[in-house]
Amino acid sequence: MRYMMTIMSSPENEAVDHTPDPAVFEAMAAYNEQLIKSGVLLAGDGLAPASEATRITFGDGGATVTDGPFAEAKEFIAGYWVLQVSSHEEAVEWAKRCPHPPQGDGTETNLILRRILDTDDFGDEMPQHLKERERELRARGYAHGG
Repeated sequence: MRYMMTIMSSPENEAVDHTPDPAVFEAMAAYNEQLIKSGVLLAGDGLAPASEATRITFGDGGATVTDGPFAEAKEFIAGYWVLQVSSHEEAVEWAKRCPHPPQGDGTETNLILRRILDTDDFGDEMPQHLKERERELRARGYAHGG
């Protein structure tokens, strides 16, 4: 099963102009290397600040575009990993090893784990021909759909 693990940030944290200590980069690189060597990491990246984000809101038959930052947001995704694991418990164990925030810096960071749905999770509501098409796309390198 696949899980998306997201690391969250707040508007306050993103407003602080600071460059992390090189040790933070070293610790995260070591963690990512462990994920790669174990074979569970499928993808992962840090994201640009929310000030560079764009929200597309759909309603009334149209789309509205709003550029960030988003003052009403309490948290946003700062980075993510996609893990291939055998159980929810294994995903939790990997999440608990994440070296963020740096120990002793007084900050708190949330990681959120969400299982990525597979086409079979949709049961009979998803027509079989669409399930097969999703599987074919994944086999060609397209990652959507499980």
